[in-house]
Amino acid sequence: MGFSSNKKNSNKALILLVLLLIIISIFCINIIRKVYLPNIIVSDNSNGYLNIPTGSNFDAVEKLLNQKHYLIKNESFEWLSKKKNYYNHIKPGRYKLIDRMNNNELIRLLRSGKQEPVKISFHNIRKIDQVAGIAGKHLEADSILILNYLMTDTFLAPFGFDSKTAIAMFIPNTYEFLWNTNAEDFIKRMFKEYKKFWNNKREFEAKEIGLSELQVIILASIIDEETNIDSEYPIIAGLYINRLKHNMPLQADPTIKFALNDFTLKRLLHRHTEVKSPYNTYHYRGLPPGPISMPSIKAIEGVLNYEKHNFLYMCANADFSGNHVFAKTLIQHNQNAEAYQNALNKRKIFD
Repeated sequence: MGFSSNKKNSNKALILLVLLLIIISIFCINIIRKVYLPNIIVSDNSNGYLNIPTGSNFDAVEKLLNQKHYLIKNESFEWLSKKKNYYNHIKPGRYKLIDRMNNNELIRLLRSGKQEPVKISFHNIRKIDQVAGIAGKHLEADSILILNYLMTDTFLAPFGFDSKTAIAMFIPNTYEFLWNTNAEDFIKRMFKEYKKFWNNKREFEAKEIGLSELQVIILASIIDEETNIDSEYPIIAGLYINRLKHNMPLQADPTIKFALNDFTLKRLLHRHTEVKSPYNTYHYRGLPPGPISMPSIKAIEGVLNYEKHNFLYMCANADFSGNHVFAKTLIQHNQNAEAYQNALNKRKIFD
């Protein structure tokens, strides 16, 4: 009897042990599934980016994941987020999600704050509101707030700029930013890039030709609107510097177009040059109060390394090649200008 009883007890213990092992196995498998099974889908028509705004809480992050249809199972994501205390470590920014990411990988990425930078390019820009618009399109910062800063003289004063010259701070290039960069930090970063551009070599070259950094950029902005032919940059720069040295008005057509806010004009008439504006270089001697665009680096280099010659006048070539013809005397210039005016008349271009 005793032996039989012991055997039964032993069998019960074995069954209980097996059941316990099964329960533990199920529990472990469930945990493994929650932690390591893929829980992110990045479809072909999705870029896989998740932008988490500043001040977001966990619910906002989960909502974003669902809105983009990235998250497969909310429950497992919520469970592991609590275990890893992600609820209290929400970091704003732009994150790149990978298809078939598991919860552990996802939460580790979001907790790390390791963002995917955004690239912002500034090229061929005429107005400061375009700068703000491009930045606002790629950053969390609101474009209106960026523009407000760029139009506020008291904010710009410590940088050495004002609302008329703010665009000079932006050197055409492609820059990397963190998506959650705010408006003020965006401008500080661009000023840092400006100072980096104006290295010792360029500072020395500007002093050698008797112009400040800002004056170089103002002149380069005019030249950039005059031509898109690289070889002409230093020639035109030399021409305008000659006029400045002779105390002659620049008479630069692009400044009139800027004053009229109309760069589509193909033919400048006398009435256009009567516009009342400090940017009217037909009426006012010297450089205008600010750049008329964001000049290219090639145009800036053209000013810093301008060609020394005796030209004082220029006119678009009558063959419409995009080149210019240059003259040392007003008589020569009038002949060139007449040829160009006749060419415009033949093409019926009257304004």
